[in-house]
Amino acid sequence: MIQLLELSLLRGTQQLLKHADLTLHSGWKVGIIGANGVGKSSLFKLLIGELQLDAGELKMSGNQTIAHMAQEVHSNNRNVLDYVLDGDTALRKIQAQLQHAEQEDMAGRIGELHAQLDNIDGYTAESRAQQLLNGLGFSNDDAQRDISDLSGGWRIRLNLAKALMCRSDILLLDEPTNHLDLDATLWLETWLKNYTGTLLLISHDRDFLDQVVDHIVHMHSEKLDIYRGQYSAFELAKAERLAQQQVQYQKQQIRIAEIEQFVRRFKAKASKAKQAQSRVKELERMNIISAAHVDSPFTFSFQASEKVSNPLLTLRKVDCGYPDQSILTQVSLSLAPGARIGLLGPNGAGKSTLIKTLVGDLAALSGERNSGEHLRVGYFSQHQLEALDLEASPMVHIMRLSPTATDQQVRNYLGSFGFFGDDAFTPVKKFSGGEKARVALALIAWQKPNLLLLDEPTNHLDLEVRHALTMALQEFEGAVILVSHDRHLLRNTVDEFLLVANGTVAEFTGDLNDYQQWLTEQRRNLSPNKMVSRENRSQSADEKKDLKRLAAERRSALRPLKNRISAIEKLIDTLQTKLSDCEQQLSDISIYNSENKDKLKTILAEQATAKSQFEHAEEEWLEKLEELELLEE
Repeated sequence: MIQLLELSLLRGTQQLLKHADLTLHSGWKVGIIGANGVGKSSLFKLLIGELQLDAGELKMSGNQTIAHMAQEVHSNNRNVLDYVLDGDTALRKIQAQLQHAEQEDMAGRIGELHAQLDNIDGYTAESRAQQLLNGLGFSNDDAQRDISDLSGGWRIRLNLAKALMCRSDILLLDEPTNHLDLDATLWLETWLKNYTGTLLLISHDRDFLDQVVDHIVHMHSEKLDIYRGQYSAFELAKAERLAQQQVQYQKQQIRIAEIEQFVRRFKAKASKAKQAQSRVKELERMNIISAAHVDSPFTFSFQASEKVSNPLLTLRKVDCGYPDQSILTQVSLSLAPGARIGLLGPNGAGKSTLIKTLVGDLAALSGERNSGEHLRVGYFSQHQLEALDLEASPMVHIMRLSPTATDQQVRNYLGSFGFFGDDAFTPVKKFSGGEKARVALALIAWQKPNLLLLDEPTNHLDLEVRHALTMALQEFEGAVILVSHDRHLLRNTVDEFLLVANGTVAEFTGDLNDYQQWLTEQRRNLSPNKMVSRENRSQSADEKKDLKRLAAERRSALRPLKNRISAIEKLIDTLQTKLSDCEQQLSDISIYNSENKDKLKTILAEQATAKSQFEHAEEEWLEKLEELELLEE
């Protein structure tokens, strides 16, 4: 158990917490949310003893091992695998004692230590560490690389692997998905679902939070508010509170009208792709939760260029890559105005290479790249942040692009990106990663592109900025190509997916759930065949008997599994009907009147329960389908 009692915490002169109370029970998975700068990371530092409280009391159960994800790698003189194994301190302690016992020829002690090693699965440690590395995108060859060879983003992944390797009672993760692609994010999501300890997770990825946590702690106004359920349940509760405030309510109605207009436009395309249906449902759900963001300070938009070419950009049988290495071959792609494309594919498959080729940063190795006469590209990637002039302010960056713009025009514009007052004149070097990302987005939007190429734009952005980015992309009239591990952003801003894999680029006809199944299948195909050793020799009579028995067991398992799948499908249909009924009731404006307060609470509670049941049923349905597929192979 973790308890904060009347706790106050300051960083310098800034008050982060004042007389805050919080109780977290063992085994809970808790999402810590709040605007950048409210003190979420400082709270973690308090828990691991790097900061001292200023008043109040912090109580924690004794003898608990806390693992946390460091933001820097402090040991550069080790290889990747050894560094991850260092996360298992019990393993390293026994190994050190064993080495000493062997040097001193202490036979009895050596036997005891080998037994201890077996007790903690020490003999499988390297295999488990390699699995963690593979899940986070490292190749088998990377295990023996020196840490000094890794870039900053891969070092963060390495710290995450080390934290996961620790046999911990409490796990603290601060923005673990920031440097992950979608594949690694999905893998981490599954790993954390199976984690048996207490998890405290700082994240601005709403889908990730919805899948992993069972409680939300909202850090704001120097206090901590706890909510039972996932992020969506928190957002609904916050929306209910804000909807009762008339001024904020009016703003919500304006935002809902904008979303409804977008849904109407999108529904015309719903029959063209499977992912359209899930995205429309997501947008309809936003009618309810959008009120949670009406007080957001971010209101930016992407205005498209008035002149446009059709097509904007084409690739014809292009090989993409580098002079000494082709990554993608025979890529043909025509981008029309209004195209909205999400790029999917495993880590290292070539998504960023494709975008760099579209931008022109990488020359086509063969084939043709043709741009329209009026093409104007807005390109966002992590190296765009590095290209910012650290000594210049946001104001100076914009004025360099448009010297004739007035100070007031630029200040008003920067205000929509959250740069108010002196912030507009502050040198970029003093900004956080999220603030730098907002500067980069502001520069892109100012230039009115008609094609946006966005490579992981949400890294470092908090939930409010991500929401504003989602709304801005929905309203953007130009074309969009997006690479992101943020599934909420993908579902709400793209109409179709391209799969970048195995050196090719092809249409992906499914939705994100289908992509997750595709990834599972790919990993299964890459795993060692358990029957290889038997295929190279004749089978004995006992082995043949065992195989017949296993085949019979598989057949007998099919019937109850199919019955369960059928039952779940009926439950899903019932829950969808329930959710539709709730949404219909909540679409009635009168429900938000003060006299209907109790009824509104009941409907919201019913909706949250139905949504939670629907998600669990859908998850079980996918698992059972996968089991059936395996049995039928």
